[in-house]
Amino acid sequence: MEPAAQKIKSLEEIIRLREKLRKSGKRLVFTNGCFDVLHVGHVRYLNRARALGDRLVVALNSDLSVRRIKGEFRPVVPEVERAEVLAALASVDYLFLFDDLTPQRIIDAIVPDVLVKGSDWEISRVVGRETVERAGGTVWTVPVVEGSSTSRIIRKVLDNFSPPS
Repeated sequence: MEPAAQKIKSLEEIIRLREKLRKSGKRLVFTNGCFDVLHVGHVRYLNRARALGDRLVVALNSDLSVRRIKGEFRPVVPEVERAEVLAALASVDYLFLFDDLTPQRIIDAIVPDVLVKGSDWEISRVVGRETVERAGGTVWTVPVVEGSSTSRIIRKVLDNFSPPS
């Protein structure tokens, strides 16, 4: 098994890891997303999120949930490949796939110490905020990299490499 593949866990494994971290006084940081076409904005985001605690767990939207959120032509990269690429990043300690439209159920199960989203989210609208804050945790938004998005990359590829009409 590739070393990165060892970071890919089930939700049940994440919950057990969470308990071990809690008992040892370590802070668990949680984030989630589609991470369809990985770009510099994602890498900077995950590095900043990881710096907020001792371990970073990423809940990765499955292909099913990405299609429901982003539309029938997404994701561009299948979930197995997105998971492997994310797991290869040093900033990501653990990740798992989920099918839900939002991570609320997962956040309720894990109750991370730190919940992170991009600054394109108002803190008051971050899913799971109440669960985390009620347990004494914190919610952070980290700056997004202007002009860096999967949709923009897809648009550029289509504009530059589509045959002329």
